[in-house]
Amino acid sequence: MEQYSVSQLSRDSHFEGYLLVRSAEKKTDRNGRDYVDMNLGDRSGEINAKIWNWDGTQEVPESGKPIKIRGLIQEYNGRMQMRIERWRVTTPEDHIPLQELVPAAPRTAEEMLGEIRETAAGFTNSALKKLTEEMLDMAGERLNWFPAAQRMHHAERSGLLHHTTDMLRVAKAVLEIYPWLNRDLLLAGVIMHDLGKIEELKSDESGNVTDYTRDGQLLGHLVRGITLLNRAAERTGVTGEPLVLMEHMLLSHHGEAEYGSPRPPMFPEAEALHWIDMMDARMNTMKNAWEKTPEGAFSEKIFSLERRVYHPWYTEDAD
Repeated sequence: MEQYSVSQLSRDSHFEGYLLVRSAEKKTDRNGRDYVDMNLGDRSGEINAKIWNWDGTQEVPESGKPIKIRGLIQEYNGRMQMRIERWRVTTPEDHIPLQELVPAAPRTAEEMLGEIRETAAGFTNSALKKLTEEMLDMAGERLNWFPAAQRMHHAERSGLLHHTTDMLRVAKAVLEIYPWLNRDLLLAGVIMHDLGKIEELKSDESGNVTDYTRDGQLLGHLVRGITLLNRAAERTGVTGEPLVLMEHMLLSHHGEAEYGSPRPPMFPEAEALHWIDMMDARMNTMKNAWEKTPEGAFSEKIFSLERRVYHPWYTEDAD
């Protein structure tokens, strides 16, 4: 499948090829005319697309499915946008390699889950070990392919494992600097902090998230994560201080109420978890923007960072 990737698209260029429908919805403009608003992507990124003057003779493209399109790349509010001229549903004869359309973690799910399981198996605190291993068991097979977000950081197949293992590596480095932190408590918090996302997001096995679940919209992964943790505690018989500390870490890992945490981190391991989570999420977002931006140029505005990202010239003789 020879075509430009989403990351290579530029204003006033034309695109013809296959992209995955991340989301699609029929809408109505201010003049009462129907159109289709979509987000399309491949493994390199995502772009918003519009089918204007929608006549309704075809069904709205199905989320999670590839389509063949031809369109013009424009710029709207500082972001690239595709004006679709023609499109069609793909057929088996197109022979589309789905791995080229689906962003995926850089390591295999087996490797990353093995690293997480090995870390939990090494805990000396039996209560935290039981809770962590039970939470992983409850996550089941979905953990192998589940993303960490719909469009922000680690929005990729196996992205939740990618986010968790990178955080574990950062946490282990932090423990070398601050050895007085409780190792098992911090690492257990890293492993469990986002497992509630499996109940928060609607994702297929390609890692494409189409929407939030009912629980995701009404409760969110912080609250759902605590209910899952309490279920794990009932199954393992864990009570007391370890359970309360872990509940607080899950509840406070976003840092402040503005970002969903009703309590700020109130002990050192909870504070460390918050900043490790924040750093890994932001570095992944930065890396994605940096990879799509030529040297010496700025990216489009990144919503989650509220800024544009610059790709520096790293050579000494750059002018």
